[in-house]
Amino acid sequence: MFESCNRKQEEIKKIFESYKTQEDKYKALIELGRQQFTLAPEYKIPENIVQGCQSLVYLHAYLQDGAVFFEVESNALISAGLAMLLFKAYNGETPEVILTCPPAYLDALGVGASLTPSRSNGLYSIHLRMKQEGLKLLLEREKQSKE
Repeated sequence: MFESCNRKQEEIKKIFESYKTQEDKYKALIELGRQQFTLAPEYKIPENIVQGCQSLVYLHAYLQDGAVFFEVESNALISAGLAMLLFKAYNGETPEVILTCPPAYLDALGVGASLTPSRSNGLYSIHLRMKQEGLKLLLEREKQSKE
């Protein structure tokens, strides 16, 4: 059911396997953060703030052709990098995949070893928010199909 999500996770793991030290992985995470979106002002609203993050993280999600697309922006590069790790695995997946495909690749990356507890909590919070958005969009889609 979630071959695409697993394939993306494997690709991310291969990239991070090339980094031998935690410091190198941390630098790679910062570089990922530099790839973040610049959200349009209309999406920088309190409803789009991810609660539980150490820094300010906005997450906007929308459904297009049955797939969920995310836009994320943070005021801190580490948080942005963590969000982009999740973005690369879950963007463009169906709501069902977002809800059921676990982020197993995160443990394999070893990124957690270089994170403070509050940043680890932020990573969990971003993933939880992505799942919540996936569920919300799934329910909206089902409601529209019944109308």
